[in-house]
Formats: sequence, C-alpha cells, structure tokens
Amino acid sequence: METLFQAYRALFGKGDALYQLFSPYRICPLGAHVDHQHGLVSGFAFDKGIEFLFSATETGKVEMCSLSFEGLMTFNVQKPIEEKQHNWGDYLRGAVWSLQQDFQLRRGVKGLVQGSMPIGGVSSSAALLCGFVMAVAKVNDIALDKMEVIHYASEAEREYVGLRNGILDQACVVLCESDKLLYLDTRDSSYELLPFGNGEGRGLPFELGIFFSGVTRQLTGTDYNLRVSECKTAAWIMEAYEGLPLKELEATRLRDIDEEIFLKNEHKMPDRFARRARHFYTECDRVKLGVEAWKSGDIHLFGNYIFESCESSILNYECGSAELIALYEIMKETAGIYGGRFSGAGFKGACIALVCPEEEEEVRRLVTEKYLKRFPQYRDTFEVFFCKPCGGVDFL
Repeated sequence: METLFQAYRALFGKGDALYQLFSPYRICPLGAHVDHQHGLVSGFAFDKGIEFLFSATETGKVEMCSLSFEGLMTFNVQKPIEEKQHNWGDYLRGAVWSLQQDFQLRRGVKGLVQGSMPIGGVSSSAALLCGFVMAVAKVNDIALDKMEVIHYASEAEREYVGLRNGILDQACVVLCESDKLLYLDTRDSSYELLPFGNGEGRGLPFELGIFFSGVTRQLTGTDYNLRVSECKTAAWIMEAYEGLPLKELEATRLRDIDEEIFLKNEHKMPDRFARRARHFYTECDRVKLGVEAWKSGDIHLFGNYIFESCESSILNYECGSAELIALYEIMKETAGIYGGRFSGAGFKGACIALVCPEEEEEVRRLVTEKYLKRFPQYRDTFEVFFCKPCGGVDFL
C-alpha cells in the first residue's frame, strides 16, 4: 500500500481525505461454467487482489490510474456514461453506469489501483468492479448491502462491458470468509458459508495453488458468450421436444429444465448441445457431492471432484487451451495436489489447485519443470503463487 501512497502524492499531491480498500481475487473449486444457467456454485476469495487508494472529487470527475495498466481514466459521474473505450477503464465506467440507473451521483473519485497478480482466471474484473462500486458509493454516501454490491457490479459486467456471465465472481469477491467455503445457488442468490469438517477446529488442510500459464486472454474475445448461447439453446431444444412453452432465448436457462428431461432427450439432441447440457447437470451434481465431502472433512474426495470438473470442462464444455490442458494433466500426476482445474472461464489464463502446505515447494518445482519442458516459450511469464482463503472486499 505504501507504493500507492507514494504514487498518489506524485499524481495528486497531499491534503485529501484518503480511503483504502482491498478487493480480493477469487477461485471456484466446483461449479464451473454454470452460474450463467442459474446453477449451483462454490468459491473462495483469497489473499491476493486489487488495492484501492482514493479520495472524493466535488466536481464529479473521475481520475483513476492503475499501476498494472497504462492510462489515466477520466470521465464524470454527473454525466451519462458514453460508449466503451475498450480499455480497463470500461470496468470503472460500467460500475458508474450501473449505479446511475438508481442513484444521482454527485461526487467523483480520484486515485489509484494496483493488482497483485497477473490477469487471467482469478476474476480480476470482478474485484475491480466490486471495489469501484463500493468506492463510488462511499464518496456519494450511498449505503449498499452485500447483495446490492453484487447486483451493481454484475449488472455492469453484463450490460455495459458485455460479458454474459452470472453472479459467481462478484459473489465470491463480496461474500466469502477466510475459513469457509461459499456455497451459492445462483438462481435465487441464497448461500451458505460452510466451515471445513463442520468446524471441528481442524483449520484448512490446504493452501490454494495458482498456476498462471503465461498466456493472457480477455473473455470478450473468446468463445465465452458462445458457450452461454449454446447452453440456452440446449434448454430451448429440450423444451421444444417436451412441448413446453418457449420463452425468449435470453430468458431460457438449463436450471429451468429437470435433469430427468435431459436424460430422456439426450440421445436426440445435436451432440454439441447435449454435451453442454451434460456438463451443466453433472457439474451441479458435483457441487452437491463436493459440499458433502467438504462438510465431512474429506479433502481428498473434495479434490477428486475438482479434477472431475475439469475433465468435464474439457470433454463436455469444450474449453481449455493446450497450455491449460497440459497444466491440468501435470497437476493430476503431482503428489501433494488434492485437486485442480482451469480457473475462471477456462480460455487460457490459469489453473488452480488445492495443495498440501507441507509439499508446496516440491509442487512448485515439479509443475514448473514439467510445464516449461512442454512450453519453454513461457519461461519468462509462467508464475506460481500459493495463497490462503480470505474475507471479501472491504475498507481498510
């Protein structure tokens, strides 16, 4: 944070009342690619993320600089938000756009942000959005509860930025607690925070391994939105087979179709749509089974479900670059890793794993050695981090 203070003074001078905020990154151990279909998910926030240092502006002007990306982002919260600029400032503009739907904003924000990890697979966009929603609300004396922060941040990403995701990322960033698993139903936003082994004082028997492939990506330039459409089309096809009333495709989701209907019609559906639906139903089942393993304190079984989730992501959801698939294969054969899979949407980016703390350095050595043997071109960009679950976004 001291780096941010120095940069703030260099850019804006002294004398302002400053606010500090930390917005964590997140992972989803089980519940991959189902939140946009109102499925069941799980998640952790962890102790890497985005630091904010900012003050209010009485003119409504926003001046935000990132120590991770280039460019000073400037606009005014008192004016309608214009078209996207196709840079990291779109997330700031999106947060303001979303809040403007319900509030008349008067004060702007000037300050800096700094991320503590490479971009890709840990929902840095959700961390930035949730943090900036809270920053703008703070300077405008708007009291938001946690679900409202999730609403405005996810609305910004869907409706302004243009990524058709669900609420998983924002929910993890906002709701998580350091020693618990978030279990969330994205259909009605009901959730539980579950201690490991029913809270019998064991603590968490793992840390989170984050393996960055060295390949960056942006979801709005991948097949992410296409997969969402394929899932919705699969639901539409099943409704048509069953003679059920059809809704607009945008309002159609797999969660609205019972799994029994899928099993009845699976063999008649075009293969690509059957596989998307198969991933959805089996993944929601894995979440429920994983939650039971978590509550019973069986980290090996919980981890095995995470490996199975990644296998379905490859075969049924058809995501994953050659680099991520290689990392997944390496993780499966590495002692000390309980379970792992692609993180985020699974298009380039990173893999995550639950790692035995006593074996971290050996895991680092083996995974790095095997991965770079296959992909030596990423020697300068491949990175490994070990992190601990933490609480959600908050002021410091």
